[in-house]
Amino acid sequence: MNKIIKIVLISLSLILSLVSCNDSSSKNKKTETNSQNDKPKISTQAVLNANLATELDLLNLGLSSDIITKIIDRRPFITMNDFDLLIELDNKEELYRKLFVPLNLNTTSEKNFKIIPGVGDRMAHEFDEYRPYTSIQQFKREIGKYVDKNEVLRYLNFVFVPVELNTSTEDDIKALPGVGKKMSHEFIEYRPYQNMEQFRKEIGKYVDEKELIRLERLVYLKK
Repeated sequence: MNKIIKIVLISLSLILSLVSCNDSSSKNKKTETNSQNDKPKISTQAVLNANLATELDLLNLGLSSDIITKIIDRRPFITMNDFDLLIELDNKEELYRKLFVPLNLNTTSEKNFKIIPGVGDRMAHEFDEYRPYTSIQQFKREIGKYVDKNEVLRYLNFVFVPVELNTSTEDDIKALPGVGKKMSHEFIEYRPYQNMEQFRKEIGKYVDEKELIRLERLVYLKK
């Protein structure tokens, strides 16, 4: 009889031990999951293009009516330097995290790359190191050696690679600032282009003169 009681007690002890282990494991998993969820996420929110932002967009950034009027009247800005000269604020970097004129990766000086928020001496040098870029995919591949995917995506708000009108892929054209699916189709529709005047004539059917000037800086023709 005593043996039976001992066996029952041992069995109960093992069951309680297993239940305790399972609870502990469950708590550990929950803690691990919560820990992963608590990791800060890097924002890859799109940055407004100063040449395309609406008046309402600019108002929502907290800009004064005077600055908004100047921005709209003086567009398009051919370079970020042109836009930078217009902005008279103590904390320009904070604005540039939200509003920017994308930089040409193949012509911008290493010094001027540092106007991009969060880009210091080292990354500005790496941007310059891999020139000339033949596509934005090359930029993503090369700069991805130094920063994570989220940071590469963030950089794409601030830079672009000009496309060759007759040979670039539709994906590369769509990657240009403010050029979506519809306009990229029109770019391709009129190939082959014999000269830039043909580009102005054909694409000018769809956009006004200011937008045509903006688009023209994004493309080129091989000689």
